[in-house]
Amino acid sequence: MEFFIDIFNDALIDTLKLVPFLFITYWVMELIEHMASDKSRAAIERAGHAGPLVGALLGALPQCGFSAAASTLYAGRVITVGTLIAVFLSTSDEMLPIFIAEQVDPIRIVQIIGLKALIGVIMGFVFDLIVRLTHHAGDGKPHIDELCERDHCHCDDEEEHHSPLRSAVHHTLQVTLFIFLISLVLGGAIEWVGEEAIASFMQVHPTLSVIAASVVGLIPNCGASVVLTELYLEGTLSFGAAMGGLLVSAGIGLLVLVRTNRHVKQNLTIIGGLFLTGVIWGWLLQLLGVAL
Repeated sequence: MEFFIDIFNDALIDTLKLVPFLFITYWVMELIEHMASDKSRAAIERAGHAGPLVGALLGALPQCGFSAAASTLYAGRVITVGTLIAVFLSTSDEMLPIFIAEQVDPIRIVQIIGLKALIGVIMGFVFDLIVRLTHHAGDGKPHIDELCERDHCHCDDEEEHHSPLRSAVHHTLQVTLFIFLISLVLGGAIEWVGEEAIASFMQVHPTLSVIAASVVGLIPNCGASVVLTELYLEGTLSFGAAMGGLLVSAGIGLLVLVRTNRHVKQNLTIIGGLFLTGVIWGWLLQLLGVAL
């Protein structure tokens, strides 16, 4: 019984920490949709070209809610896919709190976070370039109203005249419930498999460990980054493998992406691109002998 209570509490705490970020993000998006002038929208669109740089810097800050916010903004086409990828790659999720708790050298912490942010910037611009070259950039305008249509909240019905605040609350409650239920299932799965089983699997082969770590990193749960960080600090996981997994570890952001962006093929492409990025950079760091 205690096992289930712990899992329930962890899922509840992880979810509640995201509520302020989700609410503020949805509220801002609703304000943009309801009140933004043509000049304001144009400014948002122009800012998109520098999005990966801004996204990577924001993602590097010790707040797991940024990846969730970025997913929501991308679903409304307020930011580009490159900006979303930059946030995902640079976000540290639970890595930073564990580093601090384990009294890791501050210089080493800054180097690791800086490397993640740098990779986020590079790959963010690469993804945006690929999208433009393949002519899949869309019309470049926000489509926040599509979120309302998909969630059936009738935010934009003329006869309803729902306020941005009410619409934001509606969206936040829907996504929060979804995140809590999935976090509950994933948390139980991680506890059931056990950290030792994951560690032994990682040690099979250095090359495979990068792939394995990246697979673990894709698990949209804070527990994934906890496991990867602890295995790295224990010396079970090489720096390259750890970075591969931690680059991919976007936490709840992936859950929010799947929930808010209903283009399945698009989501699979983003997740696949994120996974390949983690694996390639993990292998590259191992090949170059980089160790922090």
